[in-house]
Amino acid sequence: MTNYNFDQCIDRHGTQCKKIEVLKQDYGRDDLLPLWIADMDFAVCPAITDAIVNRLANHPIYGYTCLYDGYWQSIIDWQRERNGFVFNQDEVTFVAGIVTGFGLAVNFFTRPGDRIVIQPPVYYPFKDVINGNGRVTVNNDLIHTDDNFYRMDLEGLERIFEEEHPRMMVLCNPHNPAGIAWEPEVLRQVARLARKHDVIVFSDEIFGDIMLYGHKHTAMATVSDDAAAVTVTCGAPSKTFNIAGLKSSWCVVKNPELREPFFKWIETNELCNANLVSIIATEAAYRNGAEWLDQCLRYIEGNIDYVEQYCRENIPGIVAIKPQAGFLVWLDCTGLGISHEEVVALFRDKAGLAMNEGSMFGEAGKCHMRFNMGSPRSVIEQAMRQLKAALS
Repeated sequence: MTNYNFDQCIDRHGTQCKKIEVLKQDYGRDDLLPLWIADMDFAVCPAITDAIVNRLANHPIYGYTCLYDGYWQSIIDWQRERNGFVFNQDEVTFVAGIVTGFGLAVNFFTRPGDRIVIQPPVYYPFKDVINGNGRVTVNNDLIHTDDNFYRMDLEGLERIFEEEHPRMMVLCNPHNPAGIAWEPEVLRQVARLARKHDVIVFSDEIFGDIMLYGHKHTAMATVSDDAAAVTVTCGAPSKTFNIAGLKSSWCVVKNPELREPFFKWIETNELCNANLVSIIATEAAYRNGAEWLDQCLRYIEGNIDYVEQYCRENIPGIVAIKPQAGFLVWLDCTGLGISHEEVVALFRDKAGLAMNEGSMFGEAGKCHMRFNMGSPRSVIEQAMRQLKAALS
């Protein structure tokens, strides 16, 4: 077994790294510790790098590239073996990112003025895509529970379906930023309601391979016949293997009545053409990356445990909500007794930390911050020391 070094600190300056390059633009300062955008600071699995380097070094032509059987089979095998999500090659297509896939689904399945349901606090680009394409966002807020976690408001969702008549809902599965691994029974109830009210469910499953503390991912399309009939699923190796810059995602639609016209439209407009490097990286990741991923997950769990304990012992006004999936921690700062604006200023101006501020994810996110755990432990420790010092 190879032991991978997740403690290695890699300087990303000068590499067009977004989390660094846009600090001045987005935060007003470029001297902050960047812990916001959801990519990791870990070196990519060597099997991925080797596959890319070997192809580029050993063949000097980088022309039009087709999506070959081995590429598709690597996705199919990984999802079947890792998540129990079974589909065939006819039921999957390439898309250049989850948000891109969502935009395609919105533009194909809905019309301007149609309502689309989201579940705040939730990944903010969903709302941007909906509103930017002339559709209307309808909020089905998650319910904050007594144990400082969240559950889905199924009664509220049914009421929205009955009264608002949305055409689509977005299921963040697992949920970002709260890190919820939705239970199969919850997904079955969503599917039942969606099919009854003729609502398409777009299921964003990009964090479906980043499962923590023994939790299992349940693909929405697998839970029932209703789910298979209404679900458009998008997933990717990008978050899982830290290759987001290569823009490689996939979309599965089980129901032929939805799939065939949608995939034909995508193909006709050449929206499913992958670049050479993304294809190579995807197959290498899914065929040879499992050991790297398993070690990465254990390392991320260690980071999360450290932050949770540090807050409990040193900053009791902040609660680190332990995620069931993903490499993001949702920090509940309501115990500090200050306004949302003061929370943001505390992290940015006093602690020198660049994190996603919670109101980006909806009103329910106020006085929360999203903290990326995908960094070496020394970086996480530095962030917590800076936060403690700012509060002192």
